[in-house]
Amino acid sequence: MKAVVLVGGEGTRLRPLTTTTPKPLLPVVGRPLVERQLAWLAQHGVDAAVLSLGYLPDAFVEHFPGDRFETMHLVYAVEDEALGTAGAIRFAAEQAGFDERVVVCNGDVMTTLDLDAFVAFHADRGASVSIHLSRVEDPSALGAVPTYPDGEVIAFVEKPPPGTEPSNWINAGTYVLEPEVLAAIPSGRAVSIERETFPRLLEERGKVYALATDDYWIDVGTPQTYLTAHADVLAGRMGFPPVPDAHEASRGVWVRGDVELVATATFEPPILIDSGAVIALGARVAGSTIGADAAVGSDALVERAVLHASARIGDGAVVRDSIVGAGACVEAGASVLDFSIVGAGARVAGGTTVAGDRVPAPAAG
Repeated sequence: MKAVVLVGGEGTRLRPLTTTTPKPLLPVVGRPLVERQLAWLAQHGVDAAVLSLGYLPDAFVEHFPGDRFETMHLVYAVEDEALGTAGAIRFAAEQAGFDERVVVCNGDVMTTLDLDAFVAFHADRGASVSIHLSRVEDPSALGAVPTYPDGEVIAFVEKPPPGTEPSNWINAGTYVLEPEVLAAIPSGRAVSIERETFPRLLEERGKVYALATDDYWIDVGTPQTYLTAHADVLAGRMGFPPVPDAHEASRGVWVRGDVELVATATFEPPILIDSGAVIALGARVAGSTIGADAAVGSDALVERAVLHASARIGDGAVVRDSIVGAGACVEAGASVLDFSIVGAGARVAGGTTVAGDRVPAPAAG
């Protein structure tokens, strides 16, 4: 089975983390988001995938030496200009030479969807397109997809006003497409699969189906959902261990590689402490991910937070509900709060507070 993975976006809502690192390469509990997607695809028999690239494409080529992820062959399709979701899918499939049924997934998404069952659903109905649906409390900011009992799509209702939505099931960003659908996507211009391709197929009475499931699903696009994804993985929503080579030092306290847990520090699970990280005496780490070679100073607090590799948290500093980028420093007595992002290599001065804000990475040169 073949797959197209859409990873070309700029990830603007996670800047400054994405200024130098594409969002799919940001870690989620010690493993890049795109690796989690590829591992999920491989688990369901996908042996070749094409990465649809636009923003910082060289970072992906460097990340996957030999054009492989484990046993999966990778192809890179780099757009010269943005082609929209449908245009990107067609371009990527052509670049990879895929002329068969393909699975498509959005680079923002993590899910435990049973892909084998999804493909079987698609085949059983002789569908041209099948769309995975996920349930949300409020589809008004997204779009509802009502279906008949057999899964045939009735309509695509974009951003229905609250109280008028025909369904709480939304397009979850994983598709199965037949070759004729790919061939019908116009080439040479931007085309949206959600706003153009799928509605057109429905109007032409194409076989458009959707499978609604309550499998775990999250769109990782904002500081809030990035932190939620970490919390969910640590809580076992995608299975244990939260990253393949982690082990439990104590219940809910996961470590990788060489980590010494100081007896005078406090560890409140679930947490992951990556290889080489140092937690000083009197520090408290709660519901957080501590990246490789990061350091948490004495009497510091890291709560519901994510520290990327080599981040430094000074003595008595507080990081709560926030993200500290690789090599960044939160100096002694400083506080980073309320879904703030500290960019890679940035510095938060001692005794200052950052709340609900972004601290950009230092300018190059």
